[in-house]
Amino acid sequence: MLENLFSGLFDTSGTSVISVGNFLLCMACSLVIGLLLALAYRYRSRYTRSFVVTLALLPAVVCVVIMMVNGNIGAGVAVAGAFGLVRFRSVPGTAREIGVLFLAMGAGLIAGMGYLAYAMLFTLLLCAVLMLYSRLDFGAQRDALHKTVSITIPEDLDYTGVFEDLFPQYATAWELVQVKTTNMGSMFRLTYHITLRDAAVEKELIDQLRCRNGNLEITVSRQETTVNEL
Repeated sequence: MLENLFSGLFDTSGTSVISVGNFLLCMACSLVIGLLLALAYRYRSRYTRSFVVTLALLPAVVCVVIMMVNGNIGAGVAVAGAFGLVRFRSVPGTAREIGVLFLAMGAGLIAGMGYLAYAMLFTLLLCAVLMLYSRLDFGAQRDALHKTVSITIPEDLDYTGVFEDLFPQYATAWELVQVKTTNMGSMFRLTYHITLRDAAVEKELIDQLRCRNGNLEITVSRQETTVNEL
């Protein structure tokens, strides 16, 4: 009676029906996988509550989709992919977010096909690698050297080469990307993109710039990527 309750309206005699017990087992495994992924993603990274909740539920959603297509993997992947792309319909995601969502979808797909042990092993291995890279700050050291420097100078100071003798001492590369008048045109605001030789020389560079611009305002911030790329 219970099996008939969960049978499909369009099932035929040749259609394989998933038992309730197997369905619940796959769902439970997928929810555990989602929880592990969410915990691994939270490790040493910035996140929003909505994203980690979505990440925890996504493997179960993909798992159900794969189970319901009755072995038609092509249709299942297409539908599951549509679910994954909803996250980026209006707000662009970072490369890290895209990668972990694909990881969640992959784990859910494996669980939906019935390979629960492989799904769990896949999740544990990828979570361990993700946390290891976060622990080692893999790929972050170079980004710390890229800075955006905004310097305010008086209007009577020629901005074309005023700091060209200072930057070579502290930076390996620099570029003047913006010149803007400020304070009713009595001052210039220069914006540079620079790559420091060493993160420890940042304060010394600021002190030298202050001596050159008459102790006017100087702002140093992390250089943001201007091109939309992964």
